[in-house]
Amino acid sequence: MQHSSIRSRAARRVTAALASLTVAVGLGAASGSVAQAADNPYERGPAPSESSIEATRGHYAVSERNVSRFVSGFGGGTIYYPTTTSDGTFGAVVVSPGYTGTESSIDWLGPRLASQGFVVLTMATNTIYDQPDSRARQLQAALDYLTGSSPVADRIDDDRLALMGHSMGGGGTLRAVDDNPDIKAAIPMTPWHTKKNWSTVTTPTLVFAAENDSVARHETHAEPFYNSFSDDLPKAYLELDGASHFAPNFSNTTIAKYSISWLKRFVDDDSRYTQFLCPGPSTGLFSPVEKYESSCPF
Repeated sequence: MQHSSIRSRAARRVTAALASLTVAVGLGAASGSVAQAADNPYERGPAPSESSIEATRGHYAVSERNVSRFVSGFGGGTIYYPTTTSDGTFGAVVVSPGYTGTESSIDWLGPRLASQGFVVLTMATNTIYDQPDSRARQLQAALDYLTGSSPVADRIDDDRLALMGHSMGGGGTLRAVDDNPDIKAAIPMTPWHTKKNWSTVTTPTLVFAAENDSVARHETHAEPFYNSFSDDLPKAYLELDGASHFAPNFSNTTIAKYSISWLKRFVDDDSRYTQFLCPGPSTGLFSPVEKYESSCPF
């Protein structure tokens, strides 16, 4: 993986952020809102509620840009981003489809996440048959493109990046964050990978599983992946009640609301969203969640 460009830009951003923070602290005595921003300069959007994270659209108006399939390292896609520039930069998320899946299978996540305050690239893979480790390399290439030569690079805080993926894209997500621990959050959805032990992952990870998954059965994929994580890792496992392997391919409120909460908590360091993750969703009759485990508190 090539991470030098991200890390060099990150160093410049840290210097700038420290300078900005010094100014903010100096003004804090005169403004409570400035003091709050200094406490968490990455907080974006109003205080959350159940209805706000379940909504199909969040606080921000969203624009989009197409990415050519001839870009280097992955198969193109679509960038969704908050239209405003008044709130500073945003964290960024790349989402990969699964085996034989196209970008259209996961593109519903683009505007839904972006409207909550993220720059989101829903990507296509070089071929629909690419294996998880190839998808991992493509996910990293997409991050490099987003933060480097993309038309929205100046809207992104390249210290605050995340990955998501479905099926083999979920397996690729695990491989990518294992290779690049600088990534702030990972969300593999009904993930598939032949490797079962991910004990070296240090990126906070939310695993989505499906009760009736016959492709990447949760007993042999999602659960062993989750159980292999270190006990010290911020982690969560959410199993969708009655769902199939392909649940992430369609607009899904449960996937969206907990993905938003996870990204906000670990990309934006926004503790206002912890309330939705700890203790987490209820299970049982009439709940869309069959099982939920986590390493709360975090």
